[in-house]
Amino acid sequence: MNYPCSMTAFGRGEASANGRVWTVELRSVNHRYLDVKIKMPRKYAGFEEQIKREIGTCYSRGHVDVMVTVSGEGTDSLKLVANLPLAHEYQQCLNAIRHELHLPDPPTLAMLKDCRDVITAVEAPEDVENAWPELAEALKMALESTRCMREAEGEATKVELLGRLAGFEAAVAAIEAEIPGLVANRGEKLKERLTTLLAGVNLDPVRLAQEVAVMADKSDVTEEIVRLRSHIEQFRRFLAAPEPAGRRLDFLLQEFFREINTMASKISEVTISHQTVEMKNEVEKLREQVQNLE
Repeated sequence: MNYPCSMTAFGRGEASANGRVWTVELRSVNHRYLDVKIKMPRKYAGFEEQIKREIGTCYSRGHVDVMVTVSGEGTDSLKLVANLPLAHEYQQCLNAIRHELHLPDPPTLAMLKDCRDVITAVEAPEDVENAWPELAEALKMALESTRCMREAEGEATKVELLGRLAGFEAAVAAIEAEIPGLVANRGEKLKERLTTLLAGVNLDPVRLAQEVAVMADKSDVTEEIVRLRSHIEQFRRFLAAPEPAGRRLDFLLQEFFREINTMASKISEVTISHQTVEMKNEVEKLREQVQNLE
């Protein structure tokens, strides 16, 4: 399996032997864990665990619906059986009624066949275990079909994610370029406000400069920028990993949100606020795509 791959796919497989045709259809969608639902003839229900194990070798998570059908010779295994002891009892009861009511005609076969449980349908014995090789072959073909679809969709999703990630990275770089000017501007504004508020008060200029520097530092988002860059590189590594990474990518995007929210709370400038809103929107689009990856 080539990763990343999607959890959404459809696959179909057929195998035949001894006049029978086995058909397996798989439909899978995204799910937090691996959830397999199987529909198949009741007499073959013993194969369910084997089917789940086979699917578990190809899926680490996702909701997978499996439909198993069989057709051809010998698939109708029901046979009609006459319950002769019960038929005798019915006949005796009918004769007793006839004598008691002085009826002229004796019980007929037409009357007896309609009596309950005189003729019943029973399932003929079959060596069910012999059916597994053909069922397994059909299942393997269906899984191979889903694998191709999942890998193709996963590759398309990867391209989409990398493109959006590049745009997000550019937005981070734009904010980073504005940080020195923003911090300096914030410091000047704070200094002006303090000077106005403390007009006529003899205040040590050094102390004033220190306080302004401390307040301006609270608007510095350099740490958040550094962490976001680290998250972006980690995101790319996860996408390139030869293993399922959907859960880790989803968790990492939560950290993207955390850093963006911190930046938005530190910087109150309108332009930056608009940029952080757009960044959140872009991360949400990334999450929508990531949640379909295994």
